Amino acid sequence: MTSAIPKPEHPRPQLVRDKWMNLNGTWGFEIDAGDSGLERGLTTRELNSGIRVPFAPESVLSGIGHVDFMEAVWYRRTVTIPADWAGQNVLLHFGAVDHDATVWVNGVEVARHRGGFTPFTADLGGVVEPGADAVIVVRARDSRHGMQARGKQATWYNNTHCQYTRTTGIWQTVWMEAVPEVYIKHLRMTPNLADSSITVEVPISQNRTGHTVSAILSDGSGGRVEASIKADLDLTPTLHLNIPAELLRPWSIEDPFLYDLEVNVLDDAGDVVDHVDSYAAIRSIALDGKVVRINGEAVFQRLVLDQGYWPDSLMTSPDEAALIKDIELSMAAGFNGARLHQKVFEERFLYHADRLGYLLWGEFGDWGVSGAGTVGHNQQPTPSFVAQWLEVLRRDYNHPAIIGWCPLNETHQVLHDRLTVLDDVTQAMFLATKLADPTRPVIDASGYSHRIRETDIYDAHSYQQDPERFRIEQEGLAENKPYINRKEDGQEYSVPYAGQPYFVSEFGGIWWNESEAKQAADGTDLSTSWGYGQRVGSEEEFYGRFDGLCSVLLENPDMFGYCYTQLTDVFQEKNGIFAFDRSTKFDLARIRASQTRQAAVETRGK
Repeated sequence: MTSAIPKPEHPRPQLVRDKWMNLNGTWGFEIDAGDSGLERGLTTRELNSGIRVPFAPESVLSGIGHVDFMEAVWYRRTVTIPADWAGQNVLLHFGAVDHDATVWVNGVEVARHRGGFTPFTADLGGVVEPGADAVIVVRARDSRHGMQARGKQATWYNNTHCQYTRTTGIWQTVWMEAVPEVYIKHLRMTPNLADSSITVEVPISQNRTGHTVSAILSDGSGGRVEASIKADLDLTPTLHLNIPAELLRPWSIEDPFLYDLEVNVLDDAGDVVDHVDSYAAIRSIALDGKVVRINGEAVFQRLVLDQGYWPDSLMTSPDEAALIKDIELSMAAGFNGARLHQKVFEERFLYHADRLGYLLWGEFGDWGVSGAGTVGHNQQPTPSFVAQWLEVLRRDYNHPAIIGWCPLNETHQVLHDRLTVLDDVTQAMFLATKLADPTRPVIDASGYSHRIRETDIYDAHSYQQDPERFRIEQEGLAENKPYINRKEDGQEYSVPYAGQPYFVSEFGGIWWNESEAKQAADGTDLSTSWGYGQRVGSEEEFYGRFDGLCSVLLENPDMFGYCYTQLTDVFQEKNGIFAFDRSTKFDLARIRASQTRQAAVETRGK
């Protein structure tokens, strides 16, 4: 175990206070195979090994590397609360713990949370004071049995098909911060490009008489916009920052400009009670027939499927540089964004997308509801999906790079005469998204079971490998008869297409691995290495197929974008533009040239 703190950066870049402490590093750890640890006293004794947080125990970087099933795992660490936090409340934050977490501090239960992708917080007021020791104990339950949102985590032992090694327990940063009695709980920033303003909602812990909330938006060159409002009348004080023309600089992929934002709570004497640093951007998204406009312009979305896995750290990025590198590699290959697939990414990834001008579709990791030991698709999402998804929306609402939401992926269920749990949860997640965020388009489910007639976006997944057949398959969009995923016998999964903006949100997936191709030529069986459809026989054949498939979609004037599968190889999947270790597989200039020609919708949509 190294003593250095891994991933030392502030994990929440849009709500930063000075007084905070990163708790990543070495923690006590113990596997609880029978989930009997509570009965056996694991809340009160030292644990039998150590782990490097925030890396999951299945990962190499955790120092554990245990890839078999773990019904439950336990963590323990003693932390001294800084004495200079005196007079403040202490909040203990967890970026993500998979899947059901219970937290005790000094023997007192302080938090319970369900969901492996979203953050939660424990208020330690009345439990431990600044200057004292806090003994933090965490139990994470992550059974392979039962229905829960897992994303791509396999419920069988081996990595097979498109399911991978599991992530159990803590896998994002653990940290503490000091807050006053009256403090800013979070920020909600809504850009309004039509009237050149940003609305800032500021939920606070208490609406104390005489208090005010103020905000300062600055452009880094001396330009400032300020606003303040009474904080003792409305439950959520709301400010409007009107940006004058000389300071207006809309966020775009060409100019991803971010304003600095300071928000303060002041008492009745005008003294600052709480201060947070943040950033904001102004940009718009609108739908016009089949065109998706960003800042009023048709921008063809050249997206790549990004699953966010690394060989030695699984769902957790090994370090900050790895997050940046994946965006830079994608952009070097000609993509202008990503569909974040079956995982809620670390918030710092979103921050780098914001500052680099990289478009994102946020998605929930909804796979994992077909039962242990089976390869199937999502038929039985649970009500907790809605709660977890709302936590995603609250955490990520402010990021300008996110231009759309995708709560479900590849739900397979044939339409019939009765409503099902899938219908109920799809409707709930769609409506929850629209209520939580009316500023971005929502696709009810990516691929297969579109169950919401008013979905903002309609799509399909197609891994047709022949470019000419792909062109024929997609040309019906011009007559409002797009390619739609159906069961092999022709039964329908989805309600009819109704003229919405349409894109092929998964295509390609072309297998290529040079060393394995040479082995295959020698007769070696490579059945565990896969991509979609018939394999190419050479790198040159790959370029031809990639160019042909991209051309079909770029040249379709009714197509607003696409999403190519995928950015990197992942374990047994050898269909990435880059290898799993991020090494180069192809001539990026040729990959980029195939994508960066002007798309038909960019001309048609002007």
